[in-house]
Amino acid sequence: MTPGNRKSRTIRRKSESQSKVEGIRLQKVIASAGVASRRAAEEMILAGRVSVGGRVVTELGIRVHPEKDIVRVDNVPISGEQRKTYLLLHKPKECVTTLSDPQGRKTVRSLIPGVEERLFPVGRLDYDAEGLLILTNDGALAHRLQHPRHGVPKVYEVKVKGHPDEGAMNRLRTGVVLEEGTTAPADVTVLRLLPNAAWLRIVLHQGWNRQIKRMGESVGHPVLKIKRTAYGPLVLGKLAPGEYRRLSASEVKQLYRTVLLDEERT
Repeated sequence: MTPGNRKSRTIRRKSESQSKVEGIRLQKVIASAGVASRRAAEEMILAGRVSVGGRVVTELGIRVHPEKDIVRVDNVPISGEQRKTYLLLHKPKECVTTLSDPQGRKTVRSLIPGVEERLFPVGRLDYDAEGLLILTNDGALAHRLQHPRHGVPKVYEVKVKGHPDEGAMNRLRTGVVLEEGTTAPADVTVLRLLPNAAWLRIVLHQGWNRQIKRMGESVGHPVLKIKRTAYGPLVLGKLAPGEYRRLSASEVKQLYRTVLLDEERT
């Protein structure tokens, strides 16, 4: 063995040994566990939502040893690197888009009892709304799907009170003023008219809290029902309320392409 090769191997061994001693950055451990993207993990740490060995950590420079340090996010222990899982769930009405609920209401987690992986919902649907919901432990993908920069389209069928006139429709399409500001332009069409109500198809590229309901109230047509039928390239199809299915490899690749992520990460 040449002196150069011996030196290279010594440096590599030293680097590996040093890594074992110093541990891994906490935000990387959280991201590798599929809880959130690394950037979102940093925000969780700063918000005091992460603990190591029972002690809340709020500094980004902390390093841990996943094989022996107990890391918790929102008081829930996380595991190390895990297989990425992607589900499409038809969220029913009267179900909260969380993993637990202090009020004892049905959660989306209770609808997937046979799934062992710790999955998180991508975005939210109101308690009384139904439709397509993505559940995954792929933190990087979930983060990008929800980020306003990517503007992933979400399609809803919405029942509103009364018959919106052209003025109301134009306001919904061009933007209405809400607490956060003016909503982004939306694609709004009439699906069908009922005696005292109307079904609209609304395509949004943003996801403010209770946005559709507040948009309806703003134009004088309270929202009666909401059903999300598509999210980016995914469609709800004939999946019944409360049922779910795993996404195919091609569907996952489509999601990655939608938010410009490297497909090799799947």
